Amino acid sequence: MFVFDFRKEFYEVVQNQRVLFFVASDVDALCACKILQALFQCDHVQYTLVPVSGWQELETAFLEHKEQFRYFILINCGANVDLLDILQPDEDAVFFVCDSHRPVNVVNVYNDNQIKLLIKQDDDLEVPAYDDIFRDEDEEEEEEHSGDEHDQGLEPSGKRTRLEEEIVERTLRRRQRREWEARRRDILFDYEQYEYHGTSSAMVMFDLAWMMSKDLSDMLWWAIVGLTDQWVQDKITQMKYVTDVGILQRHVSRHNHRHEDEEHALSVDCTRISFEYDLRLVLYQHWSLHDSLCNTCYTAARLKLWSLHGQKRLQEFLADVGLPLKQAKQKFQSMDISLKENLLEMIEESANKFGMKDMRVQTFSIHFGFKHKFLASDVVFATLSLMESPEKDDSGMGHFIQALDSLSRAIFSGHRHFSRSGGPPCSGWGQWKPGEPWVSGHSLLARRHHFILAGVTWTNCTVAWNSPSGSCGPHSRPLPAASAPTSSSPRGPSSTAPSRRALRMSRSSPSQRP
Repeated sequence: MFVFDFRKEFYEVVQNQRVLFFVASDVDALCACKILQALFQCDHVQYTLVPVSGWQELETAFLEHKEQFRYFILINCGANVDLLDILQPDEDAVFFVCDSHRPVNVVNVYNDNQIKLLIKQDDDLEVPAYDDIFRDEDEEEEEEHSGDEHDQGLEPSGKRTRLEEEIVERTLRRRQRREWEARRRDILFDYEQYEYHGTSSAMVMFDLAWMMSKDLSDMLWWAIVGLTDQWVQDKITQMKYVTDVGILQRHVSRHNHRHEDEEHALSVDCTRISFEYDLRLVLYQHWSLHDSLCNTCYTAARLKLWSLHGQKRLQEFLADVGLPLKQAKQKFQSMDISLKENLLEMIEESANKFGMKDMRVQTFSIHFGFKHKFLASDVVFATLSLMESPEKDDSGMGHFIQALDSLSRAIFSGHRHFSRSGGPPCSGWGQWKPGEPWVSGHSLLARRHHFILAGVTWTNCTVAWNSPSGSCGPHSRPLPAASAPTSSSPRGPSSTAPSRRALRMSRSSPSQRP
């Protein structure tokens, strides 16, 4: 069933409950998870977070935790399959599904009790009508039984006439049923033959935060990164991307207008999001322009760089732009300022001659104080690389945790937040020293496979968040609310406070931490 009022039918339902998160392993799901984590932090909602990367992991995690929870939230997984058939949940279990995968399974759409779909209705879903794909078989059985009851008490001639009429009626019903089943197969085939993606899950979660007047600049940036992830991986069309960019651009203007005072604009800790046109090149501001051209899918396909002729065309393209090969092969930050100032216009003009008409794209960038600016596409590629790291010694859970932490503001700004959970900061800043091992902006202790955070307990399988007591003031500090699970229950949420020794270790120097 589609949820129309996200605030009343979703958020207020789970606000006073303990919920279980299932988060898919993609950047859009991570961004949606970060936004929902920030909202849950504000209202002290208890939750457990379990990353999944396939249906087998989803089924295994659900069987492991289904006895402890009644409400389940699925981000970027579950909408395009029959959840009730796969998971076989209890009748009182309720699933809230926020998924960008299309088409949506028709059983999930017409299940009013257990499946709640958090999907924007402005998407062109084209769900078939209920009567075209579902038929009540009980009514047909009642009609057949009622016909047999009428036959009793009739004369033999009347029974014969009635029997002939029944045969005709049953033959007609069977023919109509075969025609209905054939039409149903055609309708479902047309509906399910193509897979595509709808509105970003991060944008859906940001709309929820906006409706509740709890949207922050960090949440807006996560929504931008989630949309950019869809476009970078060609999950949505150019028209859909431009439409959603226009929606986010209005939110960016609203947030920038809200923070126009000079004191905030000159703050070293301020966050500035801006809309701009930039080149369709991968990480070119943090790389060399030559390497970026060679490793961008769009330019590599247009110039056919896998061939010798393509390599020659690349040299011709750089010559037409007016970039010396020495400048193109060195770091972008080390290039001549005169070349970097007019680089966008120079490349765009030459790209049209070489058949690359979409070289300039609409995007967003973010500045943290006086640090280097980051494009949304740069953050997407960086997060993807962390999530898909080929290191053999690390587990998928470690990659997920590292990718989730990379979206925090502290990673980019070089400052550590003093906050109570994985969301936006509640208080001031603590200076992060270069070379210090970085676990999270909100980390208290890291030991083996267990990470004790203020309000969050990471284990090698799950993340359990327990609402800490105390208010969020201007001088607040991390409040311990959970400890590492014992060896007897490595995956369950813990409510035991950490020992004094653990807190002393968390405040010690980096070299003294285990």
